[in-house]
Amino acid sequence: MKTESERGENLVTQDSASVTGAAGAADGAPGTGKDPEEQPEPVLGSKAPAFIKRSKALHLSWQVGVFLVGLAVVGAGVAMLVLPGPGWVVIFAGMAIWATEFVWAQLVLRWTKRKVSEAAQRALDPRVRRRNIILTSVGVAICAVLAGIYLWKFGIVMPWKIET
Repeated sequence: MKTESERGENLVTQDSASVTGAAGAADGAPGTGKDPEEQPEPVLGSKAPAFIKRSKALHLSWQVGVFLVGLAVVGAGVAMLVLPGPGWVVIFAGMAIWATEFVWAQLVLRWTKRKVSEAAQRALDPRVRRRNIILTSVGVAICAVLAGIYLWKFGIVMPWKIET
């Protein structure tokens, strides 16, 4: 895997507002800002300070540190999936830490945000909402009938005896 300094001229740097090299864009292409409703894509690449990027050894050690911190956060999130705690939130926080330095994590977060936005739009569709409300109501009605049948057949039996 190449680091940002090895990729050279084909990168969008955080300091420049234009795309250089082979990644140039034509009018109306995604991310150019020509469409008023379209927001430009965030810049990909390392967000390390410039003094760290200047030294390859320092930049590599910075990447290792970011990776280890992100790994610890993602590991804590995975543990929280089975333990009490906000597991998925912590996993995505670890991915966000990784995304400050690694393009692959930025792409994963971009894909995840797009999928979450699409799911939110589908959930707000009136037909989908109506269907979900109907399915939930039917499920609650079935559970209530089953609970009523159970109580009719067996009654309420406490695991302890209370003398009155």
